[in-house]
Amino acid sequence: MTASAVPSVPSPASTAPSAPGSVGRYAVALVVTVAAILSQYVVPQSFPATLVLYGNLPGDLFVVYGIPVLAFAFLVGAGPLRGWASHLRLATVEGLSWFGVLSLLGFLVVLALAIAYEVVDPSALTQLSKQNPVLTAAAGDPWFWVGFSFVIGAFEETIFRGWVFGFWRNRTTSWIVPATWTSILFAGVHLYYGTTYGAAAPLIFPELFFLGFAFAATYQASGGNLVVVALLHGATDATVFLTLINLGVGEALHYLLILVGAVIGAVYFLRRKEPVFVRPWANPTPAD
Repeated sequence: MTASAVPSVPSPASTAPSAPGSVGRYAVALVVTVAAILSQYVVPQSFPATLVLYGNLPGDLFVVYGIPVLAFAFLVGAGPLRGWASHLRLATVEGLSWFGVLSLLGFLVVLALAIAYEVVDPSALTQLSKQNPVLTAAAGDPWFWVGFSFVIGAFEETIFRGWVFGFWRNRTTSWIVPATWTSILFAGVHLYYGTTYGAAAPLIFPELFFLGFAFAATYQASGGNLVVVALLHGATDATVFLTLINLGVGEALHYLLILVGAVIGAVYFLRRKEPVFVRPWANPTPAD
């Protein structure tokens, strides 16, 4: 990639969003969202009658994605989503770069944790041999889930990067703080990792955190583009489901996507004139 090929940063006018809704209304929508997502791990077990809703894909999708979308749409509005297709070329480069580099960083963090487990509590690592419950549920029709991954990616990125993170554009002078805590939240709502892998769960969550942070950075740098992060999210999940069909192909595509992103990121970030983390919000204004 030549210097001239590196996409330019969006101008302040093109990145300034319009996101109606007070912080209080945002907080209510956030609480509703977290409660709806986490309810799938508690409500069906505590109240078997709710399996009428939770025990089928349409009902489960309505609770996990439909309720959060309705809550944010009603309480916050579409402001944070208005740049969903903006600066596509820039978003592609930023997205692949952040995804690749932070995925490698996540791998190094997990490796360090695994070494620590070997020293402190090696028996906990045996928990990782348990089958991922999502993959278990998808085993009956893996091709469906390979394709449906992109639908899930679109919903999750609209909710977490578009609304949960995107609300804070033009409300703070630094994107790093909201990117960090919203990425922690994104990792945390994947509660099934904790219930499945127990003491070894800390080896799983760093990958989710860095994935969320990479997508937040892409959203921020591109002026709110959600198309690229949704596709990257979907592709990442699709390669995992593909391992149910062909383990070697699925894993190869998964790591190839990371490698391509890391190479692009190495070139892109080294050629950037400003430090990687100094990409402030464009021309902050009062709350939208």
